[in-house]
Amino acid sequence: MNPKVQEQLDEQEIKISDILQSVRKTEKYMKWTFWTTIVVIILPALLLVFALPSLISSYTSALEGLI
Repeated sequence: MNPKVQEQLDEQEIKISDILQSVRKTEKYMKWTFWTTIVVIILPALLLVFALPSLISSYTSALEGLI
């Protein structure tokens, strides 16, 4: 094979390897972002959905005592 072509193929292999490494880092970052979003936003919202009726009930019962 032509040495120039072989050199270009070697350079491309190095660049593709660098791109793969970058893609893996991006994938890891996106996974952390996804799970952080779940923990910080979704879980508290779900807990609020279940806790809110109880809070409203205790609040209204406390107000009934004042009326």
